[in-house]
Amino acid sequence: MAWDPSVYLQFADERLRPALDLLARVPLSQPRQVIDLGCGAGNVTALLHKRFPQAEVSGVDGSATMLEKARAAAPGCRFVEADIGAYAPPVPPDLIYTNAALQWLPGHESLFPALFARLAPGGALAVQMPNMTSAPYRALQVEVASEGPWAALLDGIKSALPILSAEQYWDLLAPQAAGIDMWETIYMHALAGEDAVVRWACGTSLRPYLAALPEEMRPAFLAAYRARIDAAYPRRPDGVTLLPFRRLFLIARHK
Repeated sequence: MAWDPSVYLQFADERLRPALDLLARVPLSQPRQVIDLGCGAGNVTALLHKRFPQAEVSGVDGSATMLEKARAAAPGCRFVEADIGAYAPPVPPDLIYTNAALQWLPGHESLFPALFARLAPGGALAVQMPNMTSAPYRALQVEVASEGPWAALLDGIKSALPILSAEQYWDLLAPQAAGIDMWETIYMHALAGEDAVVRWACGTSLRPYLAALPEEMRPAFLAAYRARIDAAYPRRPDGVTLLPFRRLFLIARHK
């Protein structure tokens, strides 16, 4: 199932906030080459271009649909369709910025040192990733997928992968880094409307499950997930659904 920008951007403000928080802590003033790795619909790429107008800003993503949206959102930037885990910039960048993308890739033990090694001297790797594997939001996806008439079809299907611990990322990068800034934040997203958490998940972590199902089975799968989500994240009397969302941030500076 291709990434759908219209679904992903339903909660654009909530998804943008951690990207802004990460950008605010980037310790560079005059980078020349900036990579937005996993740029998606390009809304953050445009912000990187605004923050660093002197830089050549390139967005990299594996989704042609997302990149079409990105080119319209950030016309002053360059965009490349590529595997974000294997992409090697033609020129060592001063900043590799990646927001809510690397959790989709395996092998962080080798991926993070490889990304860091691609930086120019004095550059920075800035990363934000959801850390929601054990939360009901994600755990119930696995539970529902393993039950019901779709269980055989969804056997072996996985969504975004569990990330490493903060300590593991520190140990991977500290030997080569001049310094590391690392923190976690739990955002209490106040989502409006019916089925808010399900709609949020349809834009990201539910995509692999829905892609593996024939279209006629998707409504029943979503109904089963919705029933359990409604119990875990009840809608408040004012109509808002609160979704606590935990994210890990790190910025590692190259020597």
